[in-house]
Amino acid sequence: MTININRLSREIIDVLATYTDEISDIVDKTCKEAARNTAKELRRTSPKQSGDYAASWKVKKIKKGEYTVYNQKHYRLTHLLENGHAKRNGGRTRAFKHIEPAQEKAAEELIRKLADRL
Repeated sequence: MTININRLSREIIDVLATYTDEISDIVDKTCKEAARNTAKELRRTSPKQSGDYAASWKVKKIKKGEYTVYNQKHYRLTHLLENGHAKRNGGRTRAFKHIEPAQEKAAEELIRKLADRL
C-alpha cells in the first residue's frame, strides 16, 4: 500500500483513533463486568438480618469506563455496618467488614483482566 506523504499524518491519526476506540470499549466492558461481579459479591457477603440490605446492591454507569456499586435502598447503613458505630448507652457496635474486601477483590480482578485483554 502506498501513501502519499501529504496523507501520512491523516492516516496515522485515523489508525490511532480506531485503536483508541477499541481500547476504550475493552476498558468499558471490563469495568462493567468487574462492577457487576462486585455487586454480586456484596449481595453474597453482606450482613443478612432480613436479607433486604444484601439484595439492594446495584451498579450504575457514571460514564464510559466508570461504574459505581451502591446500595439503593439502605445507603445510610453501609458506613454504619462497615465501620461500626457508637451505641446510645455507651460502647460501640461490631463492624461487619463486607465492602472493603469486595472492593479489594474487584480492584485485583480489574487489573488482572485488563492486563490480559490489552
